[in-house]
Amino acid sequence: MLASERFRTHLLASFALISTCPTPGLAETNPDATRTPTEQAVGSHDGQHDFDFEFGNWKVQLKRLLHPLAGSNSWVELDGTSIVRKVWDGRANLGELDVTNGDGHIEGLSLRLYNPQTHEWSIYWANRRDGNLGMPPMIGQFRNGRGEFFDQELFNGASIQARFIFSDISPTSFRLEQAFSADGGKTWEPNWIASFSR
Repeated sequence: MLASERFRTHLLASFALISTCPTPGLAETNPDATRTPTEQAVGSHDGQHDFDFEFGNWKVQLKRLLHPLAGSNSWVELDGTSIVRKVWDGRANLGELDVTNGDGHIEGLSLRLYNPQTHEWSIYWANRRDGNLGMPPMIGQFRNGRGEFFDQELFNGASIQARFIFSDISPTSFRLEQAFSADGGKTWEPNWIASFSR
């Protein structure tokens, strides 16, 4: 190999090495430079343990709107229990809801799965009455002690948006609200308000 060819080969190898080495201080001045677009969008919060507050047994008081998105103001109240179990060291959990009143009874199962790449949870729901796993799941995450989860689904033949909000979280209580929107999220009508206590 001629000296000029060796020099060119060495020069190309040096450029290749330089291009694969991080610039000193770059991570400190631009932390997003080494993060994926999803990590940049949702932050680096590891939400694997966001539902840990809910593990165990709870008393539940539930208010349910009988006819959502119909201009109705007829609510029913049910009381009962909720039991939530940790799965996969907190990256999943199973919740059993059992509430009743003199006229109705709801037995439901929730499955929550954590995605460590997106830092988001998927929430699936099944009702004992029909035995089907509700699709699509609600997707979202917790920020500043509040969990927000959304999906788009069919309700009475129309496409709507649905939202869960977990709020007022303490060691002995929390609140869950489900709401529907028929106008693309401009307005929301709550239809399921549950208060949980130890």
